[in-house]
Amino acid sequence: MKKHNFNAGPSILPRIAVENSAKAILDLNGSGLSLLEISHRHKDFQVIIDEAEALFKELLKIPEGYHVLFLGGGASTQFVMVPYNLLQTQAAYLETGAWAKKAIKEAKIFGEVNVVGSSADKNFNYIPKGYTIPADADYFHITTNNTIFGTEIKHDINSPIPLVADMSSDILSRPIDISKYALIYGGAQKNLGPAGVTFVILHDDILGKVDRKIPSMLDYKIQIDNGSMYNTPPCFAIYTCLETLRWIKGLGGLTTIQAMNEKKAKLLYDAIDNSTMFMGTTAIKDRSLMNICFVMKEEYKEKEDSFMEYAKSKGMVGIKGHRSVGGFRASTYNAMPVESVQALVDCMKEFELENN
Repeated sequence: MKKHNFNAGPSILPRIAVENSAKAILDLNGSGLSLLEISHRHKDFQVIIDEAEALFKELLKIPEGYHVLFLGGGASTQFVMVPYNLLQTQAAYLETGAWAKKAIKEAKIFGEVNVVGSSADKNFNYIPKGYTIPADADYFHITTNNTIFGTEIKHDINSPIPLVADMSSDILSRPIDISKYALIYGGAQKNLGPAGVTFVILHDDILGKVDRKIPSMLDYKIQIDNGSMYNTPPCFAIYTCLETLRWIKGLGGLTTIQAMNEKKAKLLYDAIDNSTMFMGTTAIKDRSLMNICFVMKEEYKEKEDSFMEYAKSKGMVGIKGHRSVGGFRASTYNAMPVESVQALVDCMKEFELENN
């Protein structure tokens, strides 16, 4: 039976990226050595990280003055690195979900944090509006896509101060104007590669403005000066990212990817909105294209477990909603084919017919 992988992360990857990575584990480019065995200082790996950086810059149209880093530690380590390197007196944060809350918690270690807007009052089912970004803050931090709650900021914010964005779960899902951001970071394990590598895109101008001493491993300047190799980087994960970037370029880039993602999301959201049994959980205008959350309507709540078992029997994987929301969550990242989304829609409709 065909499996349809809706896991929120680590998640589905392009099949060609998986297959080529598997081949490289056995023999990297005819070298007779496994990708897992070569030194990160070897010329064969330098070619890999150089191409990954170049493709990142090409696909996202990253201007001059920005650097691309491939680091370890996950996005959660960036919750620390950002304020360690940037927060001198005060930082502004937008609280839109669990990961934004964790970023705020870490930033408070380093200085004053101004939470300019929050959607906690409605269990993060919308993106706050009408907030004011303080002009005297060192930076403004946002989480563009909220994996757990299924909301997304789908436009590039005009910020009067350096804009920092956690784009762990929607990077490379659409074109963005990099020039509006001072720093973008994220874990790779949604749209880019396997768990283990974290990308960081940052501009020179934001560094060197704090007076604290920064440990070497957490210092962006040191990581830049050493080309992401101050210590041994996550070599295998970077290679798979490279294969994914090649796949995206081969499809036609981010405009093509965006059209694909919008088509998939519309297909599933339409099915939810037209259902007598299912309903969405987020404000319609803030719905994520990456993580689609839905539940049973109140009169059908007792059928949620039955639907979960039914969906599993049809090959659906990873659709159980996060405990903070309940119900179901379908993650429709870049590599998710529209055929799998259609299979989920068909599954929902069949269950509804059989149980109404």
